[in-house]
Amino acid sequence: MARPRKFEEDRAVEAAMRAFWTAGYEATSTQDLCAATGLGRSSIYNTFVSKHDLFEKALRRYMDERNAVLAELMEGDLPIKEKVRTVLWWAAEPDPEDPIGCLVINSMIELAPRDPEIAELLRRDNDRRLQIMRSAIEAGRSRGEIDRAKDPLALAHFVFATVSGLRVAARGGHDRAALEAIARTALDVF
Repeated sequence: MARPRKFEEDRAVEAAMRAFWTAGYEATSTQDLCAATGLGRSSIYNTFVSKHDLFEKALRRYMDERNAVLAELMEGDLPIKEKVRTVLWWAAEPDPEDPIGCLVINSMIELAPRDPEIAELLRRDNDRRLQIMRSAIEAGRSRGEIDRAKDPLALAHFVFATVSGLRVAARGGHDRAALEAIARTALDVF
C-alpha cells in the first residue's frame, strides 16, 4: 500500500526545511533538495510547483513549530525571568541536532530585502513572536516581577534582538562560553 501523499509532503517539507536552514535559499540547489527529501526533481516540482513554494512551506513550518514552543513556554507558570532565560538559552545552547543559526534570521538577511512575499511572511512572524513575549512580560510586570517603569514591548524587542544576535554569533563561530556570557548579560535587564 502506498503512503499517503500528505505524509510524503510533510516529510519532504521537513527535510527541505533542514536543507534550507543549513545552506540558505540560494545555496540550496534542486539537486540538494532531491537528496534531502529523497524525491526526484519531477516529484518536487509536481508537489511544490517551485523551489520558492517549497521554501515558503518550509519556512512556515519552522515558524509554526518555534512559535508553538515559545507560546507554550510563555503561557506557563514560570516567573518571567525564567521564561526569558529559557529563550536566551535556546539560542546560547541550541539543540545539537539542529543546524547552526536560525532559519528566520537567515531568511531576513538573505531574502527579505529583495523578496516582498517572504519579507511580509517574516514581518507577520516577528509580530506574532513579539506579541507572545510582550504578553508574558506584561503579565510578569503585573505580578511585580519586573519594574513597572520598564516597557514590555521594548523588552520583547530587546529579547528578540539578543536572540537574533546570539544566532548570528553562533553561525559566525562563537563558542558556547561567549554565547552564554551574552545571554547572562541580557538576562540582567530583567
